[in-house]
Amino acid sequence: MSTHRNGHHRVPERRKHARFALVGNLIEPITLRYAAPKPKKGQKKVATTDALTQPAILTNLSAGGMQLITFLAPPHAKQLDMVLNLPGFDHMPVTARVIRVHEKGETFVVGIQFMRIQKRHQKRINEMAVDNLDCDTRLSLSLPESCVRDCRFHYLCHKTQKAPHWTH
Repeated sequence: MSTHRNGHHRVPERRKHARFALVGNLIEPITLRYAAPKPKKGQKKVATTDALTQPAILTNLSAGGMQLITFLAPPHAKQLDMVLNLPGFDHMPVTARVIRVHEKGETFVVGIQFMRIQKRHQKRINEMAVDNLDCDTRLSLSLPESCVRDCRFHYLCHKTQKAPHWTH
């Protein structure tokens, strides 16, 4: 662990995959679908084919998982089956699990880890995250061309520097 010049310790990056935040009008509403928990003794049994649903808001995404905001406590389910619909990804099915929950007032910030995601989707998310980080670096250095023609994050980008004529 190294020390930053301001005296704070730098924590080594532990994430396996780069991620990008979904901000502005990109905060994406999604629906979690999960199997009903097993009933406790004396409770009515729910048909095993029935899936429960819960609305959530996707706030950031990586090839390894995502962060959500929910307005109800997240489900206590072993797995969540979701279909994500983002620009550039039509009906991206993923199977995931909850790995952390932080309650903030009446909302819950939920960390989700993907257990099953198609390799092509995982690759595309990684490419988009890397291109977004590269763009942020160019912006922080005040380079004249921060938005580049081959940016794979272009679908989701809402930065003011985005070149509107470069479509994919």
